[in-house]
Amino acid sequence: MTHDGTGVTVPEPGMAVTIDTLTTDGESHGFTLQVGTDGKVSYGLKDTAVDASTDGYDRPGSASPDPATDVPAEPDTVVDPIDTAEGAEVADVDAAAAPSACSDGAYSTKDQKEYGTYNWYVGDGGMPGGLSRDDATWAFMDAINNITDSHNNCGYSDSVGAKENYPANTSREASINSSNRCTGRDELSVWDGGDLKSGVVASTCSYTWAMPGVKNDLREADVRFNTHDYDVTNKPTSSCSNKYDIRSVGTHEAGHVFGLGHVGSGHSNLTMYTNSFTCKTIARTLGKGDVLALRSIYEEEHNEPVGANHASVSRGSHDDAGCGLHIREQQ
Repeated sequence: MTHDGTGVTVPEPGMAVTIDTLTTDGESHGFTLQVGTDGKVSYGLKDTAVDASTDGYDRPGSASPDPATDVPAEPDTVVDPIDTAEGAEVADVDAAAAPSACSDGAYSTKDQKEYGTYNWYVGDGGMPGGLSRDDATWAFMDAINNITDSHNNCGYSDSVGAKENYPANTSREASINSSNRCTGRDELSVWDGGDLKSGVVASTCSYTWAMPGVKNDLREADVRFNTHDYDVTNKPTSSCSNKYDIRSVGTHEAGHVFGLGHVGSGHSNLTMYTNSFTCKTIARTLGKGDVLALRSIYEEEHNEPVGANHASVSRGSHDDAGCGLHIREQQ
């Protein structure tokens, strides 16, 4: 099935598949298709352009935080990691017109949650920006940890229980093709680079088990950067020109993996804004709405202390995964 420049392969009964895209036009593209246990197919096309213009927008199945008791006061000075790189003027104007990251409580969430540990692999496709596999792995890991650790400059503590684990490389590739379609579930969550449709910077394909009454259970999520049409950099500098920051894009995509949706016009200082600006690192650091969205999904009582190792909990056998176990201890 295709819609609005994106597509999915219909999954097996009891499963849902969601495609989310980060585009150069700043529009939200993507949708969810679910197959009931009786084989009935349903899809939520109306949810593809949600713009959370007020504080929060949540799907059923998660509790909302109490702003009176759970939100720290906005600091007198908010330091956002915004580069003054060449070619970023449009981003500066847009960001200046929007609320600061630490005062904007807008968010949306999907019908999706990682109840256990998100085990992810670095694939066999090309790496963004021509990075080595090792350098790309560290960049991906930092991006994912920005989400699981609630990395922010707003004074919010990490009360999000989301977990991740990187076991190894794999010979497989992310199951997303050049037509920007999720091609099917192979029980392995893979991050890599490859050819996507022009106008798409990166895409995430997520597969979930239907969970009536609560958010669907994440089973697999692939992420692919568009290395055919766009270039990325690992470290934007003053000489940066027309390159996307790999960690900013990766943090945005990791937000989708862990159940966050897009916010649109007027919220450009948030990580989950529909657009990603070249030569900018602001999306590496979560804003108020991004943190509240994560808190609305992941309950505090399920947290492990920051710094604890997250052991791998595999949901299947992956004989073709690369050798060696590389578990990063969170800092």
